[in-house]
Amino acid sequence: MASPRPPRASDADLTPLHGARVLIVEARFYDDIADELLAGAMGAVTAAGASAEVISMPGALEIPTAIAIALDAAAAAGTPYDAAVALGCVVRGETYHFEIVAGESSRALMDLAVARQLPFGNGILTVETDEQAWVRARVSEGNKGGGAVEAALTLLRLKRRVGQA
Repeated sequence: MASPRPPRASDADLTPLHGARVLIVEARFYDDIADELLAGAMGAVTAAGASAEVISMPGALEIPTAIAIALDAAAAAGTPYDAAVALGCVVRGETYHFEIVAGESSRALMDLAVARQLPFGNGILTVETDEQAWVRARVSEGNKGGGAVEAALTLLRLKRRVGQA
């Protein structure tokens, strides 16, 4: 399998994001994997100079609704989030449930991000086995939690650069 292309020097915008507020909503269905995804995510938030609020949900299907509720509540309180990140894991089982959870959570998250022009990172792993999940989740290996935050922050930097934030 091919590795992702590292950013070229001209692609890398590492402007610090001091004061940026990131909403992280995590699914706790697989607690140990969720802990590792969150560790990677928090490392990326800290490295960017941002702050994060974490909300936990039972599973991936609840994440889009939780993000929408939290975004609206924060905006109403005058403390809007600058970006959002979804973290979780869906492991294929013996039933069709995997396809529903993986597909519908992803679809709802993309609909939400596009409709609200929300800098967003999707760190919901969709894998065949627990072993695949661990390779992707471990901070020392795939660090998909950190990668999801970095994706959201890249979009936030773009939004600020073009004058929308």
